[in-house]
Amino acid sequence: MLTREDMKRLLLARGQEQEELFAESRKMRDRHWGPAVVLRGVIELTNVCRVNCDYCPMRRDNVRENDTYFLTSDEIVDIARVIKDSGIDVVLLQGGETPSVLPTLEDAIPRIRQLFDDRVEILLNIGNLRRSQYERLWALGGTSYILKHETSDPDLHLRIRHESLEARLRCMRDLQEVGFKVGTGLISSLPGQTLDSIIDDIELAGELSVDMCSVSPFIPAPNTPMSLSPIGDNELALNVIACLRLRYPHLLIPSVSALERVGGGGQSRGLDAGANVMTVNFSSAGDQERYLIYGKDRFVVTLDHVRSLVRSSGLELRGSVFVESEAMKGGAVI
Repeated sequence: MLTREDMKRLLLARGQEQEELFAESRKMRDRHWGPAVVLRGVIELTNVCRVNCDYCPMRRDNVRENDTYFLTSDEIVDIARVIKDSGIDVVLLQGGETPSVLPTLEDAIPRIRQLFDDRVEILLNIGNLRRSQYERLWALGGTSYILKHETSDPDLHLRIRHESLEARLRCMRDLQEVGFKVGTGLISSLPGQTLDSIIDDIELAGELSVDMCSVSPFIPAPNTPMSLSPIGDNELALNVIACLRLRYPHLLIPSVSALERVGGGGQSRGLDAGANVMTVNFSSAGDQERYLIYGKDRFVVTLDHVRSLVRSSGLELRGSVFVESEAMKGGAVI
């Protein structure tokens, strides 16, 4: 078990010490999961958001200036069909935080399950909702849910997200009690963040007993209060991935597009550090331009890109790790 002092040293590792850290984290990943990468297909539902996070161009104050969009349920199902035809059985439905997407999802989720003959993981990432709304999404056939805590520092969380950390954690507990497999995530190199805070992030993943955890280096985006802040350190983010893998071998840990955006080859290094998930973007080109997660200058992950990285890393692609348990729900689709 890594101690806090161990993690503090490893988060600062560079050179040979860092490569040894990565080698140990890969060994732990392969021992627990095999040399395999779970492949997801993401559909970006909307760029409208009710939250006003200081780091995000889709923040509430920007909505009126942005070219906003909402996918229809027919459009979502059509894209899900492309994901299925690509051999992917994890459909990630992601968007800005707004309950406005719920009626569309309530129509789309059962149709996606039918499209896949129920052999599909429906992974949702649409933010804080009421428990009754989570229950409804579960009953319709939702499988898993991503709700990133971003930072475990309550003061920093409130300052940059303008919502409380406790409200976020309460939603995570609701999701777990409803039955969802739950993922969290953190941003490393946030302005005002300390090394101890990042260690708290790592420990929080264990305290929450989550199934998934992501690490994204901070990216200053245009038209945000944090646009002039320094860009995040990929090496720190990679070391966080490795520490998460060593501390919690069971986690699904993605190599996120932000790693590639900060530095070319970043996603390959994410796999080197022990990550075992990658996500392909299936949104239309027009919607990708409007989904301003890091501004217009984002890195869009393609299927060819993932296949090349996974092959060069000596790994293989695999499907959802939750589909088998999902099949046990029985009669969830209504």
